[in-house]
Amino acid sequence: LAVSELRTGSFFILIPVAFAGLFLFSYRRNKHRLVNGLLFNLFVLAFGGYLVINLYRTQDILVGGLLAVLLAIFFAVLLFGLAILVVFLYWNSIIVLRRESRSIANLLTLILAVVLTVLLFSDTLLHFFPDWIRTLFGVVPLSLMYLFVVFLNFLSISVIYQFNHPRYNQDFIIVLGAGLLNGTTVSPLLAKRINKAISFYEAQFKAKKTAPRLLMSGGQGSDEKLPEAVAMKEYAVAQGVPEGEILVETNSTTTYENMKFSKEIMDSLKPNGYKVIFSSNNYHIFRAGLYADQAQLKADGIGAPTAFYYLPNAFLREFVAILFMHKRRHLTVLITLLILYVGAAILQLIFG
Repeated sequence: LAVSELRTGSFFILIPVAFAGLFLFSYRRNKHRLVNGLLFNLFVLAFGGYLVINLYRTQDILVGGLLAVLLAIFFAVLLFGLAILVVFLYWNSIIVLRRESRSIANLLTLILAVVLTVLLFSDTLLHFFPDWIRTLFGVVPLSLMYLFVVFLNFLSISVIYQFNHPRYNQDFIIVLGAGLLNGTTVSPLLAKRINKAISFYEAQFKAKKTAPRLLMSGGQGSDEKLPEAVAMKEYAVAQGVPEGEILVETNSTTTYENMKFSKEIMDSLKPNGYKVIFSSNNYHIFRAGLYADQAQLKADGIGAPTAFYYLPNAFLREFVAILFMHKRRHLTVLITLLILYVGAAILQLIFG
């Protein structure tokens, strides 16, 4: 396609090709980078722009009609998409609250729904306020737009990362811990992580006749009667994994510590190098990969499936955690926007 376009003198195709190349180069170097999501979305945007330009250049009635339909769909989504999103978020939050605990982490879809509801009715509400307040409020939709772009980049690379398939040549599989039920029992969410690791363990043994050792990683919380890693090992043994093939790391309390302390164990067992992957829930593996990089551990993740109803809330929680990981950068942008709008509001108040 690119060659034929260049022969006809059309160089617009070079823009999406360049972004595609940058994305592939960056992704191959390190899959755990948020900039990969940005590069992928720039490729999609550039390719979409190229298609619009190409459609326009053909001067074909049929093509023109198709372009008009696409524009109509775009503006319909722009006008009604936010309202549909709000309805979905309220519906999803009700389901989550019915099936999960009522913690702050499980209220994220409800909180976002309320914020977007206020935004939808902001024009009506602001009608009763002075002009300078309406000017100042302009920082809210712009800040939300910035956060949406960051979230879209995060979501894009998280989804792409789900298609990662490590080779069957691993020495270890780290299984990331999670809270225990009643302080003693592996939860369904944690069981899925372990089952995913066992599935890879069995598949590698079938393909290569050598199996990776499972490294259960998880310390003991204040409300737990034993370390998570010990309960995880007992669960894996009950599933048929030989006890001698399972290692335990019982000191970690965070995902970063999961990676750091597991690395120390693997370094001591194989000081000359090894290949390792980690297992967690699908929504968590990208952020876990960021912590692996911080711990200087070269490892990719495999994701266990999560109930569909829980995914919106789960990805929002991961997004908030990633915002805090890079809080200085995002606070700089948001505070700069706030200062600009405060200045505009002051000018509005002074000069009317």
